[in-house]
Amino acid sequence: MRIAVVFYPTKSREKLLAVSTKLAQGLEAQGHQVTVIDASRDVNTKLTMFEYICVGSQGTAFFKGRIPVEFRRYLAGAGIVAGKRSFAYVIKSGLSTLRALSKLMHEMETEGMFLKYSDVLASEGDALETGKRLKVD
Repeated sequence: MRIAVVFYPTKSREKLLAVSTKLAQGLEAQGHQVTVIDASRDVNTKLTMFEYICVGSQGTAFFKGRIPVEFRRYLAGAGIVAGKRSFAYVIKSGLSTLRALSKLMHEMETEGMFLKYSDVLASEGDALETGKRLKVD
């Protein structure tokens, strides 16, 4: 199965990149083809060809848990994502982690994505184990 791990960094790109890469490694261990996409740099990448999409972000504010407006624009212009099965994740940071996850899920559902699972990932090891256990079929 072709899977996209899409992330949009706000403040610490290295941490979100490391967690997303470990998530991809866990999914590859299940035998899937995985592509990691940095939505802030690869703005013209289309998600139409992927069967499953993992979307990750960080909250932009410590207390409010906002999702970047640019990420919303990326999802809107990422091709046909309506009806695609998906997984939402955020990096654990601050007091607004669950609020950021809720807003990310709302944005994904607004684009018509079918949300199968969501999680807060605290570390690279947590991301690797989540990738190994994630049911994408």
